[in-house]
Amino acid sequence: MINLFIFFSIVFLFTFIIGRLVEKIRVPWIFAALIFGFLLAIYNPFTSITSLPEFNFLAQLGMYFLLFIIGFELDLDKLKKQGKFIIKATFFIIFLEAFFGTLLIHFVFRYEWFISFVVALSFATVGEAILIPILDEFKIVNTKLGQSIIGIGTLDDVIEISILILVIFLIGSNTTHSNIALILISLFTLFGLAFGLTKLKKESAKFGFLGIENLFLFVLFIFFLFLGVGEYAHATAIAALLSGIALKTFIPEERLKTIESEVKTMCYGFFAPLFFVWVGITMDINYLVSYPLLVLLVVGVSNGAKILGSLVVGKKELGIKKSILLGIGLSVRFSTSIIIVKILFENGLIHTGLYSVIVASSIVFKFIIPVLFSNLLVRWKIAKVG
Repeated sequence: MINLFIFFSIVFLFTFIIGRLVEKIRVPWIFAALIFGFLLAIYNPFTSITSLPEFNFLAQLGMYFLLFIIGFELDLDKLKKQGKFIIKATFFIIFLEAFFGTLLIHFVFRYEWFISFVVALSFATVGEAILIPILDEFKIVNTKLGQSIIGIGTLDDVIEISILILVIFLIGSNTTHSNIALILISLFTLFGLAFGLTKLKKESAKFGFLGIENLFLFVLFIFFLFLGVGEYAHATAIAALLSGIALKTFIPEERLKTIESEVKTMCYGFFAPLFFVWVGITMDINYLVSYPLLVLLVVGVSNGAKILGSLVVGKKELGIKKSILLGIGLSVRFSTSIIIVKILFENGLIHTGLYSVIVASSIVFKFIIPVLFSNLLVRWKIAKVG
């Protein structure tokens, strides 16, 4: 009988081997863990392992560490410098996709309007990190197209945080047995801690002399403190995000890169693969087999809305071909949208059918978009290989 440790070894070996293969088609290696989870959803010989509370706890930690890194990488100064075109393009493109997505989820999946809007908005967010290596490879990072993709992806972080707050609100409104006073105190403490750390920038200079091991322990202390406080308000997701934002402001700049590297190694090397396996396992394969066209419908509506929005807002600035490329590039998803959908699913706000369709469509996007984007860059002579 296979135990938890042997199962982990299988997960990491699969992620390592398949991850190296999917990287060849410009798909992030971490995505291999989602593929493993998807395969287990089809046939799972490790049910006794994946149903263990220890596995679920570590997978949830993976989600919280991913949210922490998102907050830690958020550059508030860069957000303030975004130009008018980036701001206009971000909100127009994302909310256009959210509009069509809301209609789709409401009329096809029969959800109420508010839930439909939250789900559609979460799916409309951008995983620009997947495209950055491609932009760099073709030397178009500093072009108008490259900066538009990066800028919209960066400003998109604000929308992602807003969606998380909306989701926490939904979860709280569905928890009738909760102590309202305790929730309010928890949220007040959480935001107070975050605000307090951002205001102690001068005192943080003392941490510049700490060894990396001690600094790492301090980061973990803040991370788990925020999670603990957020737990009382059922707001651990926003707590993880806030802890990253607060520490990004607090830690001395000369130590930021080093500690960020350490945290990313721990997150992506251990916790994140378990989270993506967890996401894949909870998909309903029977539902997808019964309604395969729903996945294509979601992909078509989502991608079509992104391209349409990019054409409308970017035609004058970029031209038709580059606007189409902008829409295609912005269609790629990564961890944040999956995390939000997973939170909604785990709290019973969406059913397994919609959850499975959204995750399956994310898989389609991650394989198609990087390849399509790269080929069109060359075919349309916007960039040349070598």
